[in-house]
Amino acid sequence: MPARHILAIDQGTTSTRAIVFDAAARPVASSQRELPQIYPAPGWVEHDPEEIWRATVAVCRDALAQAGLDAAAVAGIGITNQRETTIVWDRETGAAVHNAIVWQDRRTAERCAELKAAELEPEFRQRTGLVLDPYFSGTKLAWILDNVPGARARAEAGTLAFGTVESFLLWRLTGGRRHASDATNAARTLLYNINSQRWDLDLLRLLDIPHALLPEVVDCAGDFGATTADLLGAPIPVLGMAGDQQAATVGQACLKPGMVKSTYGTGCFALLNTGATAVRSKHRLLTTIAYRLDGVATYALEGSIFVAGAAVQWLRDGLKLIGKSADVEALAGAARPGHGVFMVPAFVGLGAPYWDSEARGALLGLTRDTGPAEIAQATLDSVCYQTRDLIEAMKADGAAIAALRVDGGMVANGPLMQRLADTLGVAVERPTVTETTALGAALLAGLQAGLLPSLDSVAATWQLDRAFAPQEDQAARDQRYAGWQAAVKRVRSAG
Repeated sequence: MPARHILAIDQGTTSTRAIVFDAAARPVASSQRELPQIYPAPGWVEHDPEEIWRATVAVCRDALAQAGLDAAAVAGIGITNQRETTIVWDRETGAAVHNAIVWQDRRTAERCAELKAAELEPEFRQRTGLVLDPYFSGTKLAWILDNVPGARARAEAGTLAFGTVESFLLWRLTGGRRHASDATNAARTLLYNINSQRWDLDLLRLLDIPHALLPEVVDCAGDFGATTADLLGAPIPVLGMAGDQQAATVGQACLKPGMVKSTYGTGCFALLNTGATAVRSKHRLLTTIAYRLDGVATYALEGSIFVAGAAVQWLRDGLKLIGKSADVEALAGAARPGHGVFMVPAFVGLGAPYWDSEARGALLGLTRDTGPAEIAQATLDSVCYQTRDLIEAMKADGAAIAALRVDGGMVANGPLMQRLADTLGVAVERPTVTETTALGAALLAGLQAGLLPSLDSVAATWQLDRAFAPQEDQAARDQRYAGWQAAVKRVRSAG
């Protein structure tokens, strides 16, 4: 059988999945495992790297078995991952020295505050495009070096390796033969200069991180080594890598300047393609790398929301208002019109455009007749309002946005997508393949494998499932949004 399929690994915050795509970028089989969350202290979030690895191997084997394929039928593997999540491991044994510190983790808030107080944020912003926030990998890495006994000495001796999840998986898949990170993931570390396209030695000194820890930075499509034969029956080349939001940008075919997508998973992330120009936001958006091919970076403005689908999980697991996440649609549909309840899901602080790590979540506007339905609708509305925060910031930075391409688990909820269109006042476009994160990783690998000849052929794979046009009048949407802005002010920290 000719090698005409791509195996995509999508290692996310709450699950690990593998999807097999055919040469026309159509999914033919998939397998998924939930990833347990570890909460050692308030505001701390960790994952077990060994659990990530075991699940990755298991879902890859299962997806191939479901598709009836062996390794010889797979042209390559594409990897996409939860970004910023930080792992340090021993170069000899491959064993992690500490649990993975997840992107949501806030343990380094004090360190970020110290760097801001030293007036270093402008320097980090100019070089990395990022703000000083615990979200990013750099301060997490420094924490591991400072708090795991012996880690700093071992790092300085060159016996430890750092990577985000795609780097850790590549190391394991290739039997330790390749220590690399793609440019999109490197750009989320606070250590990578997006202008010069290399690790920034000055920033490494500021965070006291040895250069010997760091992976080689590579393009998003390339030859990154092959899996060891024991994993999947025969070696398979790894040909594509990108952070989850950048992979979704490729999967949504947002390949021209001005195109924007928003992904709704655990969090919500909107990326606006800005082409060859690294636009500097004046409204607290991030400047980041959308993808890098043949050594040439395409840039994006990004708005990062920490809690979207995670708020629905809270309704399910914390408040026990629903039995499964899909039940939220029917419950929210029973809410009283004009109930005036707002839910600000600042469980781990607020992301863009506020970047307030000390803010905390709240339900506001409660009355005696507030019930589960109103709380459910307010929770879904918070996703819409946070997205509008990002779109307003993009517009203020000069973007003209006519439509928003959406993907992720939450977009199956049609009423929510209509509410999103009404809240934004722009068309919301849902593609036929909504798991665009895995699709983007597959398309990048397909480019390298020669299954797709060009970016134009990538764009041609995108197909519209449904467009949601705004139906609410401007005054009504603005009045609702003003209520949201007032609610956010109530939860902001004093600083």
